[in-house]
Amino acid sequence: MTHPFLDLAPLSAARFASIEDRVARLLSTEQDVLIMQGEALLPLEGAIRATAGPGTTALNVITGPYGQTFGDWLRDCGATVVDLSVPFHTAVSAEQIRAAFAEHPEIDFVSLVHAEAATGNTNPVAEIGPVVREHGALFYLDAVASVGAEPVLVDAWGVDLCVIGAQKAMGGPAGVSAVSVSERAWARMAANPGAPRRSYLSLLDWKERWLDGGRRALPHAPAQLEMLALEACLDRIEADGLDAVMARHARAAAATRAGAVALGAGLEPYVYEAAESAPVATTLRAPSGVDASELVARALAADPALPLAAGGGALAKEMIRVNHYGPAATPGTVRGCLAALGTALTGKGLNADLPAALDAADAAWH
Repeated sequence: MTHPFLDLAPLSAARFASIEDRVARLLSTEQDVLIMQGEALLPLEGAIRATAGPGTTALNVITGPYGQTFGDWLRDCGATVVDLSVPFHTAVSAEQIRAAFAEHPEIDFVSLVHAEAATGNTNPVAEIGPVVREHGALFYLDAVASVGAEPVLVDAWGVDLCVIGAQKAMGGPAGVSAVSVSERAWARMAANPGAPRRSYLSLLDWKERWLDGGRRALPHAPAQLEMLALEACLDRIEADGLDAVMARHARAAAATRAGAVALGAGLEPYVYEAAESAPVATTLRAPSGVDASELVARALAADPALPLAAGGGALAKEMIRVNHYGPAATPGTVRGCLAALGTALTGKGLNADLPAALDAADAAWH
């Protein structure tokens, strides 16, 4: 039996390194970039455990569930954690970050999620980065959801550790991820006796066995299918042009938001301000008295392939997510989601104006 996924030639170290270089260009960085052989939680956790420990005072910004996870990891490492929580329907501001430094000048680490696909907000990293650098703190950024959907400018923003994944706006698989690492971050790891070593989580192992050797010999066999898929993602983004890919996501977000407002029936954007909403996904607040998870189930009954989901955990009853990223960032997907939601709302006895919603979405797209 032959199959395109089988009997593949080994992936060379040179080809692996070339993919890393292309990821670095995607992130507009001259820093080292490591491609990790697993979902983005691997470098997200590895980077925190490598750079934080007893003696670290971390400002952990919580604008969604991932910020909560980062705080747990930081505490587990022995760091002192200052949580800065903002309502999930908004974004954190540079002024709030500055105020946190004023209250806790000992902060030397800042963890932030760029775009929260789970809550639909995006944070102004371009404004926050200079504040973090002004105070000399190490800046850790989760850009898994934002890369490909909005600008991610690692060097310009002063990010020391930037983690991305391929599975959202890049339109690729979940099993491969990457992290950019600044010289400051490498130095912090080298000085941290608790940094993972001889471990799948270890970034220092990759540095010593891969980067320091000139990227001539891979430390272990790569996840070949995922690497080839990541390469294909980069091919597609480079062929279309990153600006065009980001513009498509922005149009999808604008069209979804406009269509949902016009649909009516009590449906409204979960993130209040359009400027604070993420282009990777639009979250909507279910009408009063309507269970969001039930509404999504009704919407998906006709077309289970639509990228609709209820919010996670405690948000399941109130939040609807339209995940218009990657191949779903199209007018057809937006229209399909609005039509399904309109049908589901009508089925609940609510007055949804689907023609107005589709007209508003089309106008916003164009």
